[in-house]
Amino acid sequence: MTRLATIGYEGATVQGFLHALRTEGVELLVDVRALAMSRRPGFAKTRLAGNLADAGIEYLHLRGLGTPADGRAAARAGRHAELKEIYCDHLSTPVAQTDLETLIGIVESGRRVALLCFEADASHCHRSLIVSEMSQRLALDVNHLVPIEDDES
Repeated sequence: MTRLATIGYEGATVQGFLHALRTEGVELLVDVRALAMSRRPGFAKTRLAGNLADAGIEYLHLRGLGTPADGRAAARAGRHAELKEIYCDHLSTPVAQTDLETLIGIVESGRRVALLCFEADASHCHRSLIVSEMSQRLALDVNHLVPIEDDES
């Protein structure tokens, strides 16, 4: 089985987030947000990539696997069934399929990968839908990481 992790940074500190990734042995964090921006300090693309590099973890943004705007609105409103429908339609687009193939190739290479998005609960996040799609082609052992919530890591 191929190992894969996912992580959401909702409610996390940068230190707690990095601690969870290091503990899991993550080598590459794949950002699957459509927009790699965040109001949370340390989680916007440039700062996040820098924080990861300092921790010895590579960063890759696969924008094509991000949720379209209407899906993000559904997620914010707690309409998870609507998010799933919108995102599953999006996954069939050429840009999403290209980035999915890229991700599958990376995971198959044996690198220890974690998928990143905002939501703490993976079951309410599109990253679980990516994992589900990947599971149709790969035997995956998935660990949904939960960052610790303090700066004591």
